[in-house]
Amino acid sequence: MKSISNLSAKEAISQALIKCRQQTLALFSDINEDVFTQQSHPDFSPIGWHLGHIAFTEAQWILEYLAGYAALFPEYHKLFAADGLPKAQRQNLPDFTVIKDYLATVRNKVLKYLESAPIEQQYRLWWWLVQHECQHNETITLVRQLHKVNTNNFYLNQSSIKTETSKIIPEMVEIEAGEFIMGNNDINAQDNERPAHKIYLDSYAIDRYPVTCGQYKEFMLADGYKNSQYWSQEGWQWLQTNPISQPLYWQDASQWDNHPVCGVNYYEAEAYANFVGKRLPTEAEWEKAAQFETKVLRNWEKKQLDALDNQDNNLFNTVPVNANFETKTIWGCYSMLGNVWEWTASWFMGYEGFEYYLYPGYSQVYFDSQHRVLRGGSWATLPWALRSSFRNWYHPWVRQIFVGFRCAK
Repeated sequence: MKSISNLSAKEAISQALIKCRQQTLALFSDINEDVFTQQSHPDFSPIGWHLGHIAFTEAQWILEYLAGYAALFPEYHKLFAADGLPKAQRQNLPDFTVIKDYLATVRNKVLKYLESAPIEQQYRLWWWLVQHECQHNETITLVRQLHKVNTNNFYLNQSSIKTETSKIIPEMVEIEAGEFIMGNNDINAQDNERPAHKIYLDSYAIDRYPVTCGQYKEFMLADGYKNSQYWSQEGWQWLQTNPISQPLYWQDASQWDNHPVCGVNYYEAEAYANFVGKRLPTEAEWEKAAQFETKVLRNWEKKQLDALDNQDNNLFNTVPVNANFETKTIWGCYSMLGNVWEWTASWFMGYEGFEYYLYPGYSQVYFDSQHRVLRGGSWATLPWALRSSFRNWYHPWVRQIFVGFRCAK
C-alpha cells in the first residue's frame, strides 16, 4: 500500500472511507438481534441505530448537501437523524441486513460522486465525515462492552493481553513555564480544536503515566469510596445516589495492575487526585505535556493505520501504561494517545475565535459549563480521530466510556 502522504487527496479519502467502514462492519460480525436493537444504557442508542446514523449522515452531507441529490431514503430521516427520536425510541430498527444494504447503497453513490467532486473546496467536509464514523465506531464498541457488563461477561481473554511485571512508579515530570501552540488548524481538525493559538502556562508537574489499576486499588483499599473528605460536594452527592465501590470496567487480578484504570467518571478521578494530594490537569496542561516530536508521532500513526489491516492483532482492551516506549512525548510522558481517554479539569468551551462547522449542534450547543473535557483517545479510537489536540466532552458523572486520568500539581 502506498504511503498516505503520497496519495492524492481523493485516493487518501477513498482509502480512509473504505478502511474505516471495514472496521465498523467488523464490530457486527458476532452480534445477535437483541444486542443490535436494544439499549445497554439509557444514555446510549442501540448499536444498530449508530450503524444507520452513519449511513444517514453520509447521505445528508455528501449526496444531498454537496452533490445536490434528492434524499435517497426519506423514510429514514426521523429514525436516524440525531435530533429525530429520543434514544429510548430508537430500538425499533430494520434488520441488520437491511441497514447494511442502506450503508452499501449510500457508500457506492458517495464513492462515485468522489470521482468528480471538486475536492479542493470540499476537503474539510470529507475528513469531517471520516471522523464522524470513527466516533460512532467507538460508541458502538463501548455499547457492546456495556452489554457484556450487564450480562457479567465483560472479562476478555486475558492471555491475549501483554503484561509488564515491573511495578509502575507513580513519578511526575516537570513541565517548564512558557508558551506553546494549543489547538489545531489542520484540514482535519474539528471546529472545537480551532483556532490554534498561543497560550502561556506557569511551570507544573504531571504524572508520567496514567493512574494504573494498581495505584487506584490503594484508594479503594483505603475506603476511598466511603470517605467524603476526598470528594467534591457534587461528587459525594452523586455517589450517595449511585453507590459504587469500584470503576465500571474493573479487573482485579494482579496482572492488570499496570494497565490504566478504566471506566471512572470525573468525580472518581477527582477523588483519587485528592487522596494522593494532587489534582487533575487542565486541558491546556494536558495538551502541552502531550507534545511529540514529529518523527515519533508520524511513525506511531503509521503503525496505527497498519494495525487496521489485521483485525486479529487488535487487543480490544487497554495495554500496560509502560508497554510502548516509542510514544514518549518531548517532556517524557507516556501512554497519552490511544490507551484510555483522560479527564481534565476544564469545562468544554470554544476557543476565542471559534466558528462552528458544519452545524452548531456538533460542538457549540455543549458549551454549557456542564461538560468536562477529555483528551487522548482510547484503545477503541480509530487513527483518523486520534491526536493530542482532539477534544472529547462528557458530563462529569459519565463512567461508561473508556476513560481514565493522570494527575498534576
